[in-house]
This record gives sequence, structure tokens and C-alpha cells, in this order.
Amino acid sequence: MSQGLTPEFVVTYRDMMVDGVKREAEITKKVMQAVPEARSDYRPDPNARTAKDLAWHIATSDVHFAESVANLKFDMTGESPEMPATIADIVAWYDQNLQRALARLEKMSAEQLLTPINFVGLFNFPSVLYLSFLNNHNIHHRGALATYLRPMGSKVPSIYGGSYDEPFVPPAVEETAA
Repeated sequence: MSQGLTPEFVVTYRDMMVDGVKREAEITKKVMQAVPEARSDYRPDPNARTAKDLAWHIATSDVHFAESVANLKFDMTGESPEMPATIADIVAWYDQNLQRALARLEKMSAEQLLTPINFVGLFNFPSVLYLSFLNNHNIHHRGALATYLRPMGSKVPSIYGGSYDEPFVPPAVEETAA
């Protein structure tokens, strides 16, 4: 799988993906913050996670995935950290721990980024390629959490462009004389 992946490419790809994950994390925090604490036990179906459980899953999965890439090993045997008491605490935990994990990724060498990592027997890709898994997993579960918001009586924040509750307002553009 690493055929054609050059050291220059993997460093550039890593930088692009980490920047993207940082931007997505800011949107994810907005969606999490929109979960009303009094309704954080809401679930749209008996088989679905509660809003709080889903927010915690996003937070712990993103951090675990980033840490696993930085460690050059996926270890699925450890216990998850204890869930914080409130949504605000989940957001704070997510912010602090994801920033720390992403800083570790930013320090990885090209050689480390090209190192194959076995992902539970399913894949054995160079570590850098798992950053797209991290990003896609986040977006997938954040979308699910966003669908919980209105039924919980909350407002849906702008995610990609405006929403009914937070319309897109284009930035002011200065007119320049020709």
C-alpha cells in the first residue's frame, strides 16, 4: 500500500489531514455543546445511543484513533476513560485530549507516517492513511448527533454552511477600486 507514497507526500498529507481534523473538531464541539444537558439521555430509538453516550463515543474515538496512529499501534484492549458528568465536561475533555493527540501527530517523521499499522486484522496501511478514517468516523457520528438536536428541543448549529437555526452570513467583502 505504501507504493508511490513519498516522504514529502506523507508529511504534506498529514499536515492537510490534521488541519482538517482540527476544523472538524471545532464543528463537532458546536454540535456537542448544542445538546441540552437536561435532555442528554435522549435517544431516537431504543437501540440507539443516548445523546450523551454518542458525544462521549465521538470524543473518545477521535482521541483513541489519533493516539493509536501516533503510537503506531491500534490497541483495542484498554478500558475507556470514565465518562465525564456533563456535556460541557465531555467537550472540555475532547478539546484538551484531541489537541494533545494531534500535536503528537504533527511531530511524526515521514518514516513513522509510512510505517504500516495493523488495524484489528482488517487493514495494514501506512499510519498516515488512517487519518482519513479518523476524520470520516467523526463526521459520520457527528451527523447522527446533529439529528438528535431538534427532537431534544435544541437548535442545529451551522455545520457546513448555514442551518435553519444558524443561517449562513457571508463575510463582508471590501470593494476595491480598479
